Amino acid sequence: MTTAIPMKKILTLTLIILLSFTSCSEDNDDNLSPQSIATFNFTHNWDGTLITNANFNSIEYTNAKGNLLSIERLRYIISDITFTSSTNESIVLDNYNLVDVTNNSGLSYTTEIPTGSYNVSFTFGLDNEDNTENYLDLNSASFNVPDMIGGGYHYMQFDGKFINTSNEEQGFNYHAIRAVDNAGTNPTFPQDTFFSVDLGTITISANTEIEVQMNIAEWFKNPNLWDLNVFNQMLMPNSTAQIMMFDNGQSVFSLGTVSQ
Repeated sequence: MTTAIPMKKILTLTLIILLSFTSCSEDNDDNLSPQSIATFNFTHNWDGTLITNANFNSIEYTNAKGNLLSIERLRYIISDITFTSSTNESIVLDNYNLVDVTNNSGLSYTTEIPTGSYNVSFTFGLDNEDNTENYLDLNSASFNVPDMIGGGYHYMQFDGKFINTSNEEQGFNYHAIRAVDNAGTNPTFPQDTFFSVDLGTITISANTEIEVQMNIAEWFKNPNLWDLNVFNQMLMPNSTAQIMMFDNGQSVFSLGTVSQ
């Protein structure tokens, strides 16, 4: 589900001019860039092997530390998709998309954008300003974070099971939120843990489909070799774990196929 966030950013001059021209004469309309449809398709893999919810609930993956694991739930927020032109004018889509792999929802996001070449980026999670808003759909999806550990919303809920050192199945909850101190009183301590993903330059023309790939295996290996025997549950109030997730998340997303 895609839900509008109350406007907090003013779109840059390019978009403002385009909107203002809608009431101008037909001659002025000839100067407008035609609108194109851009669709983001979110796909998921384990070091190149495609993952869908059909692969869930089966222990069939091995992380870089050697932990055998399954995936039972995976959902996360993408927000503030930004198109930046060669003249550094930006169009920011001030909304978010909840990608829910478990339920096959939010796997695509479509918007209109003027034809052209842009550097395309987005935010994983919600920035601090967005994270103070109240989102009814995220509340009903139990995506909110208790006030005692900082409030706001999850950036990601990634749950599964792994084989522990006793050779038994044990649950893990790899939940990304903003890092908090141990008392949960300072939501920006010691650093923000949402992050920007740069997909590079993409040419938008006609109907453009943009694949955004998440390599789930990367959450466990780069730069922090993740041992599920050490970090498996109660990670939300653990600022050390949250910063490790932030670090590992930098290599999780990449640009896949662009088709037109």
